[in-house]
Amino acid sequence: MSRIAIIGSCITRDLWPIRGDAPDLLYVSRTSLPSLFSAPVKGFRPAERLPDGLHGQQHWALVADIRKTALAELVAFRPTHVIFDFIDERFDLLAVKGATVTHSWELEVSGYMAQPPFRAARAIPRLSGACERLWAEAAGEFAAFVRATSLKDARLILHAARWAASRRDRKGRERPLSGVEILPGRATDLGAHNRLLASYEAEFRRLMPPMAEVAAPDHHIADDGHRWGLSPFHYVPAYYDEIRRQLQALGVERRLRPPGGGPSARAA
Repeated sequence: MSRIAIIGSCITRDLWPIRGDAPDLLYVSRTSLPSLFSAPVKGFRPAERLPDGLHGQQHWALVADIRKTALAELVAFRPTHVIFDFIDERFDLLAVKGATVTHSWELEVSGYMAQPPFRAARAIPRLSGACERLWAEAAGEFAAFVRATSLKDARLILHAARWAASRRDRKGRERPLSGVEILPGRATDLGAHNRLLASYEAEFRRLMPPMAEVAAPDHHIADDGHRWGLSPFHYVPAYYDEIRRQLQALGVERRLRPPGGGPSARAA
């Protein structure tokens, strides 16, 4: 049975809870390739209880991004398939005392930015040349990491996606999508991020071992009725149906989420 690792975002994770059963799954999200390969943040202390506003998976992803534990968990998981998508590669980065951290919404609401290590943090804007250079270097590191570990035996799959420029309302009407934000109150340029995604994917293809690819460009339409709300990457149901069909053709199998703990329960 498939053991699926996702290095990416909800566009891949949502394939299972929205359109069917969840597989045996490890979900690494709210991170960036430069952050994955950074040193951990010295002096950081995770809360003993969940910070208000975060659920378990969100907090696990946040702490993994700060403490840099995701790569070790990925190798220990021994996936049969690794699916990459770069939709979470939209957040700015933070330089924190020699470490790099993803400036996600989860970090904003967690209260962790009040801890001493973050007080002198320096922003690295996502659409800057500095961030692009860091990302290209980390992509090379990831390619070497795959070749040097058991991940070389997994089926590698790139899930290529773009931010939707239109939305479908609850009456089935398609309209332009406007007012796109990365974090609340911080508008951004949808077109610039889509160009960045195309650049990231091209560089990743160049560096990585051979990868399969799935995409559904005809269904890049935001859904007003999406379970997580309206967003440029919360797509209409046809998107998930098509991507899941393509993944099944690549041997990604489904099974029911096991009860209790384990990667699947943690990822929900």
